[in-house]
Amino acid sequence: MSPTGMSKSTSIPFSSAQRLVFTFLLALLIMVASVLSSDTAMPTQNMSHKERTELREEARDMFYHAYRAYMENAYPADELMPLSCKGRYRGVTPSRGDMDDILGNFSMTLVDTLDTLVLLGDFTEFEHAVKLVIRDVQFDSDIIVSVFETNIRMVGGLLSAHILSEYLQKQVDVMHWYKGELLEMARELGYRLLPAFNTSTGIPHARVNLRNGMKDPMLKKSRETCTACAGTILLEFAALSRLTGDPIFEVRAHAAMDALWKLRHRGSDLMGTVLNVHSGDWVRRDSGVGAGIDSYYEYLFKSYVLLGDDKYLARFNRHYNAVMKYVSEGPMLLDVLMHRPHAKSRNFMDSLLAFWPGLQVLSGDLKPAVQTHEMLYQVMQMHKLIPEAFTVDFQIHWGQHHLRPEFIESTYFLYRATGDHHYLQVGKRALKTLQQYAKVSCGYAAVNDVRTGKHEDRMDSFVLSETFKYLFLLFSEPQDLIINVDEFVFTTEAHLLPLSIAQLGNATFSFRQSDEHNVLDFMRTCPSSNKLFPEKVRKPLRNFITGSCPRTSSGKRLSALDFQASNADHLRAVYDMGITMVSVGDRSQGKVRLFHSFYNAKSHEEGEMGLQFMQEMLELTKIQSMNQLAQLQVSK
Repeated sequence: MSPTGMSKSTSIPFSSAQRLVFTFLLALLIMVASVLSSDTAMPTQNMSHKERTELREEARDMFYHAYRAYMENAYPADELMPLSCKGRYRGVTPSRGDMDDILGNFSMTLVDTLDTLVLLGDFTEFEHAVKLVIRDVQFDSDIIVSVFETNIRMVGGLLSAHILSEYLQKQVDVMHWYKGELLEMARELGYRLLPAFNTSTGIPHARVNLRNGMKDPMLKKSRETCTACAGTILLEFAALSRLTGDPIFEVRAHAAMDALWKLRHRGSDLMGTVLNVHSGDWVRRDSGVGAGIDSYYEYLFKSYVLLGDDKYLARFNRHYNAVMKYVSEGPMLLDVLMHRPHAKSRNFMDSLLAFWPGLQVLSGDLKPAVQTHEMLYQVMQMHKLIPEAFTVDFQIHWGQHHLRPEFIESTYFLYRATGDHHYLQVGKRALKTLQQYAKVSCGYAAVNDVRTGKHEDRMDSFVLSETFKYLFLLFSEPQDLIINVDEFVFTTEAHLLPLSIAQLGNATFSFRQSDEHNVLDFMRTCPSSNKLFPEKVRKPLRNFITGSCPRTSSGKRLSALDFQASNADHLRAVYDMGITMVSVGDRSQGKVRLFHSFYNAKSHEEGEMGLQFMQEMLELTKIQSMNQLAQLQVSK
């Protein structure tokens, strides 16, 4: 099913722009309607308009405390070191090893922050910052950088700022001097990243030299990259191609995504974490939704939303089904081996997986989003801040907290989808916790260990680009914003790309359903319940961390007698039970053969239901055969 809840064959007489807006928003609208139609009353802890306004302004103040600290003490450095109160420069400040691959001496924090200034309504500072970037930022440096980080932070930041600059010219009548300089900078930087794509697979190298491409001696042995590193390029590169008219960026990004898709494990539909860009061999076969793989899944779904290419929806849903079947353990998400998906590969979760509930909201699967978010919220309450990694019994595995945005991002999308003020209260707690444990005189400092509260001399650019942006958006009303955020897709770095990009010329091809995909590949984009209020889902999980999660019933079992092949919900139900349908003979006759496998069932309980369903179906078939025989005998 598509996010609209209609079958793929349904025809709608919309323009491409209308279709994309409709596609992106309707999943949220369906969920809101579900909430409004529920018999359950709204929770009592509703936040007053006054308090929400105060929190929005506090989020704004948090942003400016960090932004001014960077501009006054670090610019034009890439990052602010909030304890030293000075800038972090590549090759000047002490090396942190591979961590410094994100730095390119190109004023990363300012570029990454530009569109946040627009959302805050600070057009004067935005204009000033754009002028600084045009004047000071350059890319002709003999520096090795991460292709992934440079793309999402720098290319994405420049594109979003360019789009918003032109928007302000038309809507606010400012910045008439601007002539597309940021777009040209993004194009130049894109060309400097392209040599990384010269591999036998088309999957890009993890790193590239901004001046010398892959000719840098340090890169001669470059072989490995992570799935997220290679699969988080398409949104920015497609936008770059469509805005500049140069197709090379989008062509290379599509080719990388196609190559990654072919490397999935054909039995489990799971992806590994690290691979060889030349041979395509997997180096690490751990599969989950956290570090090393997270934004690959995000970009599959958002590429469908932004570009309207159905193949990315089909691929996302194949992967999503696999994740929910093998990786999901109730609210928890535990890595497995891609080739042995019933074998867990580690006993801890990392904080990057906190983005997953937000992606589930966008794709329409609300119930598990609520569950995982609630689990993460309890981890936060237990340790004050969500640690970088925590064990299955919620003890600290890695104690750092880098002021990451993912949990707040998911909180924002859950609030937008449900209107449940619980998520405003969660956001309030996250905000106050950051104020208490991360704020220092010169910005906000990462926490080296949540057990001791000791700070680290680090403030990543994403703190300004994402963390404070999502906090501000959470407490804002639509009328508080200069733009309608529903007309944009947020990249993984929370940069804004307009849905109207789909109207521009492109290098994509229309997707035709092949043997690789079938109707079941489009099924995971509808809300998982017609009537679901988050409070009902959270209640059984209230003491999940200190106690245990009670097993909840999956609802009334679908019987063979009630089954209708034309009903999408019924098709989804039998699929979850491990039942596969294969057409027999001429498709026009509508005959299908059913196969059942416990291995394919969503859970052991669903597998048992599937076995019972198959037994009922056999009984029905026998009865129908006897009736037909009796009718034949009567007719004689």
